[in-house]
Amino acid sequence: MRFIDLSHRIEAGMVTYKGLPAPVVCDFLSREASRGLYDGGAEFAIQRIEMVGNTGTYLDSPFHRYPHGTDLAGLELTQLAHLDAVVVNAGEAGIAVDVDAFEGVDVAGCAVLVRTGWDRHWRTDAYFENHPFLTEAAAVHLAKAGAALVGIDSHNIDDTRGKARPVHTVLLGHNIPICEHMTGLEQLPATGARFYAVPPKMVAVGTFPVRAFAIVG
Repeated sequence: MRFIDLSHRIEAGMVTYKGLPAPVVCDFLSREASRGLYDGGAEFAIQRIEMVGNTGTYLDSPFHRYPHGTDLAGLELTQLAHLDAVVVNAGEAGIAVDVDAFEGVDVAGCAVLVRTGWDRHWRTDAYFENHPFLTEAAAVHLAKAGAALVGIDSHNIDDTRGKARPVHTVLLGHNIPICEHMTGLEQLPATGARFYAVPPKMVAVGTFPVRAFAIVG
């Protein structure tokens, strides 16, 4: 078996989404300060982390979009782990990934991972502008076809040039989690991998970073 990491690293000061604050990471208890609290030469570091949920590679639950939607704590592990992965190569589809990208692909019960190659621009100005996205029609198709989860290696699964967010509205409205800002999808086969993207079991929180990965073989 091969384990393939599909997540970006999270570092203090990095920007995932323009307009949202970068994470702050500092010591709550430093190693030096801890030495007086323990015997036998033991020392520990406890970090304090301040960040928004939309940081790095993260998962959206329905609560992100809907006030009465399922929060992170309410998601079933069967929605997030050991899912059959279907990788759709949409790199040649242009900026708008439409229904035709998914024609003939059986997505029922699967994690549908949309590979656009946009992760090559991660942490550059180009990442935020004119990025690939799914159309509303594509989202409707995936929801009707029974997709379990939808991921993308782009800045947003929706077109951020406008203020509407139809793909989030459709998928999360059908209780289909979304994983954004993925990376490394080119390492996966079109089918045959198992996908995992499990966030902490947090109540009244709609979005949080995940260590998304796949197992092949």
